Amino acid sequence: MSVAKGLEAKTLASPSQITHSILGDVPLVALAGPSHAEEVAREIPTLVVVGSKRPECSVKTQEAFHDSRFRVYVQNDVTGIELGGAFKNVIAIGAGLCDGLKLGSNTKAALLTRGLLEMTQLGVRMGANPNTFFGLSGLGDLVTTCISEYGRNLKVGRLLGEGRKIKDILSEMEMVAEGVETARSAYQLARKHGVTAAIISEIYKVIYEDKDPAQALEDLLSREAHEEMKQY
Repeated sequence: MSVAKGLEAKTLASPSQITHSILGDVPLVALAGPSHAEEVAREIPTLVVVGSKRPECSVKTQEAFHDSRFRVYVQNDVTGIELGGAFKNVIAIGAGLCDGLKLGSNTKAALLTRGLLEMTQLGVRMGANPNTFFGLSGLGDLVTTCISEYGRNLKVGRLLGEGRKIKDILSEMEMVAEGVETARSAYQLARKHGVTAAIISEIYKVIYEDKDPAQALEDLLSREAHEEMKQY
């Protein structure tokens, strides 16, 4: 079972792709969703999704873990489950930027909504089902990452928005904020697959090109207007 949420920096491979490259075509289940360990340990009601290319593996995992405090849903879109869990950390940094810049709820909600669309568009180009990104591993995990007191990626974005440098922020953190590395991977994947991921691109520039966060948000707001929902 894979519960990892990220991409390998050098190869841009997902956890399942890495596993299969090493172990071959072994049975594999990916689990994701809004499931902070601190709350799971306290038996606070939590819902997750598991996916496998072998449906029987998903069902067996569901049967093993499902109860009234840890509800497990199943589907077969491993690609979408893994990409949602990875990309949402990048968008959470963007939400934190909004907090650090004190832009208010309207701007933050807009960034999350448009960020989810970018996650979906990029995921579909990589073979995922668009519906997966509106489920627990996409929208669900994105929401909890952006409202939880445990959100490390949200914290990174907030501190960047307040004017701190990424090197100093990371040196003070006791745990890894996966979105920092994933921002580079997502940026590279968007370029590779020809996806205009404006939010992901600006977050990448803030982290890796030392772009001013306020200017990054201003550049997003200055983009040409177009239809809300483009085709995936």
